[in-house]
This record gives sequence, C-alpha cells and structure tokens, in this order.
Amino acid sequence: MTSLRDSRDGTKPAGDPPRGRHPRPSTHQHAPPAAAPERRGPGRRPGTSRLERRLGNSPLGLVLTAPYTAYVLVVFIIPFGVGVWMAFHDYFFTAPGVSVPHPFVGFDNFTEVLGEERTRRAFANLGLFMAINIPLTVVLALTLASALNAATHWRGFFRVAYYVPYVTASVATLAVWLFLFNGSGAVNNVLGPWAPDPSWLANKHLVMPLIAVYVTWKQLGFYVLLYLAALQNVPKELHEAAVTDGAGRWQAFRAVTLPAVRPVTSLVILLSIITAGQIFTEPFLLTGGGPSGASLTPALLVYQRGIEQGEPDAAAAIGLILVTGVLIIATVARRVMERD
Repeated sequence: MTSLRDSRDGTKPAGDPPRGRHPRPSTHQHAPPAAAPERRGPGRRPGTSRLERRLGNSPLGLVLTAPYTAYVLVVFIIPFGVGVWMAFHDYFFTAPGVSVPHPFVGFDNFTEVLGEERTRRAFANLGLFMAINIPLTVVLALTLASALNAATHWRGFFRVAYYVPYVTASVATLAVWLFLFNGSGAVNNVLGPWAPDPSWLANKHLVMPLIAVYVTWKQLGFYVLLYLAALQNVPKELHEAAVTDGAGRWQAFRAVTLPAVRPVTSLVILLSIITAGQIFTEPFLLTGGGPSGASLTPALLVYQRGIEQGEPDAAAAIGLILVTGVLIIATVARRVMERD
C-alpha cells in the first residue's frame, strides 16, 4: 500500500536509488600501508659508513693525534717490548746480516744480575738518592713557593730565577758544579782546612748525597711553580678564618695550606720517583759511577752492561727490574697519599 501511494504521489522510496543511475563512488580512498622502517643495529645512524662509525664523531682528533701516537709506539712501546723479550733470552750483538739463535733462558738473566754486587750497590745508591732527593724537593719547593706567594716585590724576578736551572742544559750546569766541588774548587777554597778529604766527588760517602742535592737544585724551579699555582688557588678566607679562631701562622699553614696542596704534593712525589729512576747524566758526567761504584745508578749500569760490555740481555733484565721497582714505589706512595 505504501509503494502504491508513493507511486501515485510521484515520489519514490527513499532507500532506492533512481532508476538508470549508479551510486557515486566514495571519494575517500584508503592509503596504502606505510613501509616498515629499516632495522639498524644498535648505535648506528642513518647515512654513516663503517669507517665513520669506527672513527667516531671527531675523526679530525684522531688525525691530529696520529703523529704522537706513532712516536710513542716507535720510541717507547716497541723498544720496551723488545727489551722484555731480550731479558728472557740469551741475546748478544752480532755482525750485520748474521742470524744466530737466541734461546729462551727464563729468569737466568735476572738471577745473574741480582747475584752481582754491582747491581745491588746500584739499587742501594738509588734508594739513598730517593731518601735525600724526594723529601728535600717537597720541603724546599713548598717553602719557596709559600715565600714567593707572600712576596709583593720582585715576584717575577724570583720566578725566572728559580726556573732558569731547570731549563738549562745539564752539561752546562754540571760544568759549574765540577768547578765548585772538585779537589781545588771554589767550595774547598772557601772551607779551607774544613774541606772534606778526599774531596766531594772522590769521597764515597759524599758523592751520592751531592748528586741528590744537585738534582734537587736543578729540578726545584719546576716544582716551585706547581706549588705556587696551587697556593694561589687557596681562598684567602680560609686563612682569615683560621687567624680569627686564634691559630698562629704555623697552625694555619698545617690546617689550611697543607691539605689544600696535597694533590700537588702527590704529583711532586710521583714525578720525583720517576726522575730518580732515570738518573744517568749526573753520575756519568761527574764521576762515571765512581769512586768504587759509590755513585753507580741502575740506569748507568744498564748502559755499562749493554753498550760498553756488550751484554744486552743482562742490561735488559736490570732495566726491567728498575721499571718494576719504580712502579711499585710509585703505587705505594700514591696509595699512602690518598689514604692520608
């Protein structure tokens, strides 16, 4: 009935499309699914090659450090490795182009050199040198730096004066000390009848302390500048507070200055230990290791055994013992300073 009524009225049902027409297609089309992102390994960035990932973010830094890295490798690491190898083998110099076997001997070279009196004497001399040089360096450097920090006049002059021996060639300064301390030198002329007999450089009891004093004097300017830089970073308010609390000058120095410069003191001690292990020029030029081995050092003994006597395997063993001993002493000193 409804359809007939609608047809009479000229209307068509709402749900039926007009005859002869097709429904318009929808203008909303579904977008194709997005492609899955490319999987990359952890830490990989898009557009970076394998070489760039190995060089890092600053390849220019590696390029700039490459010459020094090559220098350290060629001058230090490779020779040290060869020296370690020589210390455990029966090694000796041969004519160019001659190849001979160098059998492995284990610790025989170490047993041989440690059984010699000259080796034990050289390390005993080194211990005496350290016992004099290290405390003297710390005390004098800190004292002079404190005085220089408190000075108001001629500060620049004294800075240069302290530093001049450090930058002067050892040959020149040793010539001055030879002039001062030889048998007819200026010091003996001043002392007159109180001059030691035998003289300083010929006296087996005085020659090593004299060398220790010389090295302390020559290296002192560098350590003074280290302490001076540390003292200038100590706030003045701390000293003023200590004085306000009734502390004297020495008490303020112990309570404020010494703790503030403790890191520099650790550095000075470590550098002095390393310097002591390298002592060669001074005994070589002043005494040649004499008298009777009183100024012989391990570094000088390495030269004598390896170059003069042609025993590089024994010299390498002495050098390895020296390096190990210096590392142990430096490690113990650092632990003690950090604990305190």
